[in-house]
Amino acid sequence: MNLHSGARTFSVTSPVDGSTYVTRGYADGTAIEAALTRARAALPSWRRMPLAERLAILLRFGEEMKARAAPLAEMVAWQIGRPLWQADETPRLALIGQLLSDIAPQTLADVPYPSDETIRRYARPVAGGLHLSICAWNYPTAMLGYLVTSPLAAGNVVIFKHSPQTPLIAEVAEKAFRAAGGPEGVFQSLHLDHADAEHLIASGTFNAVNFIGSVNGGRRVHAAAAGTFTQVHLELGGKDPTYVRADADLDAAIPQIAEGTYSNAGQSCCSVERIYVDQAIHDRFVDALVAETAKWTIGHPIGEKPMVGPVVRASAADTIRDLTERAVRAGARRLMPQDGALKAAGLGAAYVAPEVLVGVDHGMQIMRDELFGPVACIQPVGGDDQAIGLMNDSDFGLSASIWTRDIDRGVALLDEVEAGTVYLNRCDHADLHLPWGGIKNSGLGRTNGRAGLTEATAAKAYHVRSVIG
Repeated sequence: MNLHSGARTFSVTSPVDGSTYVTRGYADGTAIEAALTRARAALPSWRRMPLAERLAILLRFGEEMKARAAPLAEMVAWQIGRPLWQADETPRLALIGQLLSDIAPQTLADVPYPSDETIRRYARPVAGGLHLSICAWNYPTAMLGYLVTSPLAAGNVVIFKHSPQTPLIAEVAEKAFRAAGGPEGVFQSLHLDHADAEHLIASGTFNAVNFIGSVNGGRRVHAAAAGTFTQVHLELGGKDPTYVRADADLDAAIPQIAEGTYSNAGQSCCSVERIYVDQAIHDRFVDALVAETAKWTIGHPIGEKPMVGPVVRASAADTIRDLTERAVRAGARRLMPQDGALKAAGLGAAYVAPEVLVGVDHGMQIMRDELFGPVACIQPVGGDDQAIGLMNDSDFGLSASIWTRDIDRGVALLDEVEAGTVYLNRCDHADLHLPWGGIKNSGLGRTNGRAGLTEATAAKAYHVRSVIG
């Protein structure tokens, strides 16, 4: 498989202060092969384990992670820059396990088909086998629910590769799983570099690959799996739009739109990145959003209690600033006072203060490329038809939202929106009860609940003939 050998290290540069937070070693070929051997050995007994026992282990795993909430939150804050007071994701991870335990018995049960006294027909969801799960850095604890808990509940075993920005989360998670009574080899974390991960995928080693990350990363995973018939699930980026109709309740909508734009410093795949507002209320909306944005303070994520900390790295901040400057040169206008920007500059190279831009249009790169930063881009529209056309004028299709008091009309408009998840009078929310995933460049497949469990299995058809002749 042409895997690397010998010692190789990588370091995490903290966006908080530019320091080296931790250094770790990449797994070499020997360590990788040993992990694969353990996983293959563990698969038969884990797959045969009664579902109730598997689920009990996974529930304990969630509780073990909650018991480690404080150090995990500190790791999140230092590794990606989210304010410490917002950095505990363990309740969501545990909740995913609880919801899976509620629905798994029915979702993974035999499905009956038309039968008679001589032939019984049914389909049984069976685990695919060995999964490679690759995690992004932006919700590094919560996303374990999609990438680890769900495939394990279905009876698969998982090799887990976390982002090199957040390696410590993976190490804690593996220890928590073993503390919960998880058998050896069922869930293992490996620090893999991109080349080794691609070689493993291309070799056909895995039955499935689950990836959450960038579009470019997803393309490389998809290309590596080409011809192997490996099941590939991709949850990629977004350029998510929201449309505010003339009849929207602005008092209710604007705080939620601000949160959808600025939370996690805008670093969510479903962050609101394009805001279309009916021209009849455009100016009123803009004034109110500027006032709301002023509440989103920037500061040191450990020493202060700001709403927004740094973005994940200085190079990401440079990209956000560059796209903003290009838009301004093309005619967009910044509306926020420069106090926040001055404070951000004083805090460090990775800090970007929340901003509001008007005068944007689809000829600007900032309205085309995923920004992953705390910038609200507002464009006026003449009505529903123009808004839907602009919402769909994108290479992405993860989520989209509409704000209106006319529920029937709003739902009818959602029918026209090209996205995997659509919201009415809500935004930027991965509902744990609903399937989650995108279309276009936003990915392939679905996670969450029944859909996630179903996609982690294959339907095995049973034709049981009781009378011969």
